Amino acid sequence: MLKVALRKNESLWAEVLQQSTDARQFQLWWLGQSGFLLQWQGKRVLFDPYLSDSLTRKYAHTNKPHVRISERVIDPALLQGIDILSSSHNHTDHLDAETLQPLLANNPQAAFVIPEANRDFVVERVGCARDLPLGLNDGQSLQLEPFTLHGVPAAHNELERDAQGNCRFMGYVLEFGPWKIYHSGDTLWYPGIVEVLKPFQVDIALLPINGNDPARGVAGNLNAREAVELGLAIGAKLVIPHHYDLFEFNTADPQIFVDLAEKMRQPYKVLALGEGIKI
Repeated sequence: MLKVALRKNESLWAEVLQQSTDARQFQLWWLGQSGFLLQWQGKRVLFDPYLSDSLTRKYAHTNKPHVRISERVIDPALLQGIDILSSSHNHTDHLDAETLQPLLANNPQAAFVIPEANRDFVVERVGCARDLPLGLNDGQSLQLEPFTLHGVPAAHNELERDAQGNCRFMGYVLEFGPWKIYHSGDTLWYPGIVEVLKPFQVDIALLPINGNDPARGVAGNLNAREAVELGLAIGAKLVIPHHYDLFEFNTADPQIFVDLAEKMRQPYKVLALGEGIKI
């Protein structure tokens, strides 16, 4: 039995459209795995959406089946008015052609932000023009009014760079109004991560909790304890966990995160699939 989304498809999109455009608040929805939709003043940012069953089909008859344990939250064809669309790295649950092609077709105005190191791969997978994506590297920023997007390194499992020194795995800090939101992409804790993130004075950190188990045969992430400890170390006002409850072989129990966050006094919010919050 698949885990059911709190809101999905037309119901979720109706909620998005009904939200206030008051500049004193923004809204954030979890779309499953590492996908988040942020809305402020009617402007929309979509982080790392995976909204298909492409991986389940691809690995169905292999020794690493990607068995879904939750339903898809929203048909990507429903997502309109997207101003920024991001991919943090080349793994399909963060760069999915079946998700991105309808999104780009329906949102020709969207800025498609990727790690510059991944341009050739992205163009081939998505089938877009080579100059369509906006490439970013760590230490660089993009001004996409009313947002600024800052690139930060991610280790998945290593800090990998291309021959020009560009990061292959990245996270992004989105700055707008008085807020800064850190979307980790996929990352482990690496030397210097706190020093990279702390100066941003992050308000909300979106952090993975599925951990790093080599037996899974895939690159890993922070576990629940590391996510809480990283939130504390960088002074995050709120931590929201992600990268769980999608595939049976690569998930985690969010209650472990909740228990640790409460014990260590890290403010947090666990979102249900398709659930939004107002800040």
